[in-house]
Amino acid sequence: MYSILIFPLTIALITAVAIKYRTPPFLTLIGGALFFGIASNMPLDSLVREVTAGMGRVFALLGLVILAGAVIAKVMQEQHQVEQLVNDIQRAVKKPFELFGIAGFLLAIPLMCCITAFVILTPIINALGGDSQKTKGLLYTAALGSLISFALIYPTPVIIALFSAIPGAAVSPFTFDLYILPIALVLLAGAIFLMRNRYETYEGANQHIPEPETPGASTKNHARAWYPFIAMGIAMALGIAIFHLSPGSLIQIVMLAGVVTALALAPAEVRKSAFSSGAKHAGVIIFDLCGAGALGAVIGASGLGTEAFGLLTIALPAIVVPFLLAALIQTAQGSRVVTAVITGEIIAGTSIAASIHPLSLILLISGGACIVSYITDPYFWLVQRATGDDVITVVKNYTLPLALFGIVLFAIAAGLEFFTG
Repeated sequence: MYSILIFPLTIALITAVAIKYRTPPFLTLIGGALFFGIASNMPLDSLVREVTAGMGRVFALLGLVILAGAVIAKVMQEQHQVEQLVNDIQRAVKKPFELFGIAGFLLAIPLMCCITAFVILTPIINALGGDSQKTKGLLYTAALGSLISFALIYPTPVIIALFSAIPGAAVSPFTFDLYILPIALVLLAGAIFLMRNRYETYEGANQHIPEPETPGASTKNHARAWYPFIAMGIAMALGIAIFHLSPGSLIQIVMLAGVVTALALAPAEVRKSAFSSGAKHAGVIIFDLCGAGALGAVIGASGLGTEAFGLLTIALPAIVVPFLLAALIQTAQGSRVVTAVITGEIIAGTSIAASIHPLSLILLISGGACIVSYITDPYFWLVQRATGDDVITVVKNYTLPLALFGIVLFAIAAGLEFFTG
């Protein structure tokens, strides 16, 4: 019962330190893990072992995945291949809101980061010109699109972490996406509809994105921009159909195939600079996630999950617990991957993991991670800087739509449990 009191204190401490002192997330999360462990009377030697073991598990799971996604993004940026991909998508999708919503949705998956997808799309959207308000609408659409796929589609880090943490999630990645993809596409359509209606006039409604003026960006070479993703698709198909890889092993092979293909096709100078800059970018992300793994491991070892489950289920249905827990952790530290890691670790130690269908459980945690995307969410501030809007406007166009999506995911999860239970 003591851990129940320490947990909100730890969350409050992490939030206060992060906001007031702008401490790097890795140090904040490691500090939170040590504080929680010491306050819970965990022996120091055991505490250190849990911290390092939690970091190690996350690094083993996501280290290569994040590095590969970051390097692929840098290779694409340096060769102007993002513009090529968007131009190719525009041949099938003419309207700008649909175009950039789909582009954000698609890019966030292989790049393993919704923020990276948004960052590389932002200059393309700004280059269109036209009415500034409609440009802002396109930026919001791209941001929401990237977050929808990032929070729901395998093999993004959020879903990989939940696959790893939840016992009994023995559904194949293909089957998982077969169920989840229609849900994600409905949410994407909702985001596009919402933004298009708020910013309904656009001076360049059918404006074509100009071809990049670089030797490697001609139309005949557009196929090269798709080769890393094609290689990833082939690797995934072979891994599932022939080698019967587990989800954890499959994603390592898939991302390795993508980054090797991207680097092999790039000029030597691009290969070197893209790997260097991509590794630097990935390092920050990986260490932040390792900090989350440390905190999640310490919390899981404390037995907090069992205690919380016993208390919360007195007043609430069991299905609400993962959703509210994910919302609380997301509010405290802002990263959806961190939320997935910590919530998954906590829930795995309770009877909830066995009593709720794995698909429903993933939807509940992903939905909870969308409820409060505000002060501690770094993506919120990135969107605010990109659009130049005031905080209230960003809340209206970013925070509230995501909260609505979270509620929809909860409703779907509850419905799934009702019909399968």
